[in-house]
Amino acid sequence: MSEMLNILYQDEWLVVIDKPAGHLVHPAREPQEGDLVAMKILRDQIGQRVHTIHRLDRPTSGVLLFGLEKKAAHQLHKALEHHDFEKTYWAVVLGVPEQQSWECHEPIQKEDDAPVREAHTSFKVLESFHHPALEQEAGALGPSSTTLTLIEATPHTGRFHQIRRHLLHAGLPIVGDYRYAGIERSDRLGQLLDTGTRMLLQAKSLKIEHPGTGQPLTFTAPVGENFKKCFPSLG
Repeated sequence: MSEMLNILYQDEWLVVIDKPAGHLVHPAREPQEGDLVAMKILRDQIGQRVHTIHRLDRPTSGVLLFGLEKKAAHQLHKALEHHDFEKTYWAVVLGVPEQQSWECHEPIQKEDDAPVREAHTSFKVLESFHHPALEQEAGALGPSSTTLTLIEATPHTGRFHQIRRHLLHAGLPIVGDYRYAGIERSDRLGQLLDTGTRMLLQAKSLKIEHPGTGQPLTFTAPVGENFKKCFPSLG
């Protein structure tokens, strides 16, 4: 049986979990044996049907919202479409950004034959740390290769892999992002930092208006263990 999910909030309208990295939000088009599907695990855990509202990539952890009632799910979907959700993410990158905060408006195309869509993400440096585990690779992984930076990302649009691709555009691929940072680099950093094959991107907080009461609610995920390994101050 799958491990129980960490429920951050629940009432008769909605439920919010801290999705573990490696879990799918809903079943894949081509399911594989051993897939861990948050939607199914949560349904069995609380004993009722749940409605997906938004999605997180499989390797991304953090705040994930589900509706428990059809009317509430419909309202939450409309709020998402009108960008009434306020989301923040944490990402760990290798190196030091040139600026303490910046905006990225690089357009995103999901696939070669898909339309190019406008995209906008705000970034802010939260902390930089000269990590002793990276000393043995000094210079081998590029400039500032002994320094990790914790970045807060706020997406203003919801495009395909938006934060991951916008950080790549800045020359700062996320640690453990095998798709955009490369396999060998990701493997080596995972070994040095003891983070394995996990991508260090977390949906840190989500702010919404409650679909039933209109009350503003903010949900925040606890600091992930792999983030603590990178930044002792978070422990």
